[in-house]
Amino acid sequence: MSMTDPIADMLTRVRNANSAGHQTVSMPSSKKLVEIARIMQEEGYINGYEVVDASPRNILEITLKYGEKKARTIKGIKRISKPGLRIYAGKNELPRVMGGLGTAIISTSRGVMTDRDARKAGIGGEVIAYVW
Repeated sequence: MSMTDPIADMLTRVRNANSAGHQTVSMPSSKKLVEIARIMQEEGYINGYEVVDASPRNILEITLKYGEKKARTIKGIKRISKPGLRIYAGKNELPRVMGGLGTAIISTSRGVMTDRDARKAGIGGEVIAYVW
């Protein structure tokens, strides 16, 4: 069975594992999901990720990050652009999450990047998700 929105599935798995206090979470892998995991690692929301070779499809395994006394690093994660309603932002309308404290993940013509990187590059794109 094919999934209609693998990005929303990934974000939901991460949100659920984070609220349950799990160390790792696994999901079917794709290039875009690996790029989203890379952004989350660069921004300090997760400890790391690994693509495990498996049959019939590779598995993306994300290691979640917690602070002292199991304090969650990811306070919230939300899918913005959905298959039924795509949300695009030009270079001048890129969103700021929590007044700049959070991160907007943007899919641009130069790949997946944060809102800050897209603003620096002067390009817009599809707003995939907010993480704070």
